[in-house]
Amino acid sequence: MTSKDELFKSLVAEHQEMVINTCYRFVFNREDAEDLAQDVFVELFRSLDQFREEAKLSTWIYRIAVTKSLDHLRRTKRKKRFSSLKRMIGVTDPSEEIAAPGNENPAESLAGSERAEILMEALNSLPDSQKTAFLLSKQEGYSQQEIADILKTSVSAVESLVHRAKKNLHNKLYAYYSEQ
Repeated sequence: MTSKDELFKSLVAEHQEMVINTCYRFVFNREDAEDLAQDVFVELFRSLDQFREEAKLSTWIYRIAVTKSLDHLRRTKRKKRFSSLKRMIGVTDPSEEIAAPGNENPAESLAGSERAEILMEALNSLPDSQKTAFLLSKQEGYSQQEIADILKTSVSAVESLVHRAKKNLHNKLYAYYSEQ
């Protein structure tokens, strides 16, 4: 086994859960997060020789995970727009016919999933830069400096992005719950 293969195996072992969790925070689906994590490590393996050590290796891996997750969300949004168009012209989506799995307490499950869906919609409506900075800060617990390194921007820009994300989320959620 070459030293590159050994390095790669150790990187996967060390960072796999972090990458999956990072992707999950963006896509809210475990299977998609695991698929994206595989894509992250494939890209990591292909580009390992190009790593210049300008940043920490974990920051570089995290940047790949964020980029892959945002790309996935963009593709998903395009598919949803296409799906809406198909419904408008009378073509149905067979996945809509599949029944949801049963739970022990449907009322609680529905309330929890509705809250999660509302939050997910609010998060997904944010500009990518705000969403990324917010999730890195609030979900992942990264420092402002670490986020600046990941996003290749300044600390003051990160502070501004997080502040605007919180303000936009507050406004969207307030508006939604005021209507209810």
